[in-house]
Amino acid sequence: MTYTAVVLAGSRPGRDALSERFGTDLKALIPVYGEPMVGRPVRALLESDYVGSIIVLSQESERLRGALADDPKLRVAWSDGTIAATMLSLCHDPSTQWPLLVTTADSAMLDGPTVNEFCAGAEGADLAVGVVERGTLMRRFPDAKRTWLSFRGGAYTGANLFMLGSPAVAPVIELWRAVEQDRKKGWRIVSMLGPAVLIGAALRLLSIDDVLAIVARRFGLKVKAVRLSNPLAGIDVDKVEDHALVEAILRERA
Repeated sequence: MTYTAVVLAGSRPGRDALSERFGTDLKALIPVYGEPMVGRPVRALLESDYVGSIIVLSQESERLRGALADDPKLRVAWSDGTIAATMLSLCHDPSTQWPLLVTTADSAMLDGPTVNEFCAGAEGADLAVGVVERGTLMRRFPDAKRTWLSFRGGAYTGANLFMLGSPAVAPVIELWRAVEQDRKKGWRIVSMLGPAVLIGAALRLLSIDDVLAIVARRFGLKVKAVRLSNPLAGIDVDKVEDHALVEAILRERA
C-alpha cells in the first residue's frame, strides 16, 4: 500500500513558548541540531517505501519551502488553523489521495524504519494510531516528560503517527475537535467516549484495544493501535526540555 504522507507544520492559535524561546513565530522552523525541525520527519518519510508523496501543510507555506529538500515527491500547501480543521478539509476534498499517513513537524526523532513499522502495522485498518508503551520509553529515557494514557495492561504515549484510510474517518475527527485544545490531558481524551469508558479506563478495567474497539463500534470502522518498538517515536519537540533532550540524543549519536 502506498500512502500520501501529510506533515502538519502549521501554528496553533495562541502563544507558543518554545517558538518564542527561539525567536520565531513558526515552530516548524526551530533549528534542531543544525537544521529546521520540519526537515527531519520529512526526510524520514522520503526514506520509506510506503510513502508515494508528501504534503507539508502550514499557514506559512512560502517560508517552509526554502527549508525543505527539493524532491518531486514533496509539496507544500495551505493549512487551516487547527489540526482537526486541517484534517477535515482533507477529508472533504475530492482530490485527496487516500490513504493518508499523518505526522507532525515536531516529530524530530522520526526515522524511516519507524515509518515502515507503523505502516505495516496499520494495514487492514480504517484508522490507526501509533503509540509507545511507557516501559519502552522510560527504560531508555527515564527523565522524559510525556503525556500518558493509562489502561489495563499498560500506559501509552502517542507517537504523532496516524493512518486515515478514507473520508469515512471524518466523524472521528469531528469528535477529536471537541477536545483538541485539551489534548495533553489524558482524561479529557478518554472522556470523549462517555462516562462509562472514562470510569473503565480510570479503574484499569479496559485495555487500549478495548477502548479502540468501542470507537470502532461507534463509528463502524476498524481502529487499531500500532505499538512501536523504537522509544524515540514517543518523543516530540513540544517544550524547551524536549528540544534539549533531542539535541542531546543527536549529539551522542554523532
